[in-house]
Amino acid sequence: MNVKSLAICLYVVLLYWLSLHVSFLDTLFFPTIGAFSFLFLSRTYLMSELGKITFGAVVSALIGTILFYLYPSSLTLFVNAVIIIWLIRKFNWNAPPIAAVALIPFFSHSPHLWAIPISVCAALLGLMGSLVLAEVLERKFGHQLSAMFRNKPAAVESRDIAS
Repeated sequence: MNVKSLAICLYVVLLYWLSLHVSFLDTLFFPTIGAFSFLFLSRTYLMSELGKITFGAVVSALIGTILFYLYPSSLTLFVNAVIIIWLIRKFNWNAPPIAAVALIPFFSHSPHLWAIPISVCAALLGLMGSLVLAEVLERKFGHQLSAMFRNKPAAVESRDIAS
């Protein structure tokens, strides 16, 4: 496991803990944070691209929240999906979790609707910060960290499941 993966896992656990223990932060932890984490981890992005994806997610969450506030229904959900897909295509936000973030108000049932776009923004900015911190740690302490997290050979031979 590399440092970035470990940093993301610790960050997601922190978000989960905060969402359980602080009532108005209940929307801070959302399922697509895992998808964003993997997306940010699995691809090489410039910070400007990560910012563009984060901006798209916040806009998406804001639109979904406003539509849900105005009229929470299946029709609004449909309109929300159409708008978000159009925005993703128009602005080339190559990140499918952006569409999922727009749906948070429809399934979260949070009494704090205003907190949803703020939570998405805070969670993704924190994710970007975690990745930057992990990258700095890798550059500064690369040799020590790679020795600590290097995959060690298994003590027993791996066997085929069918045997």
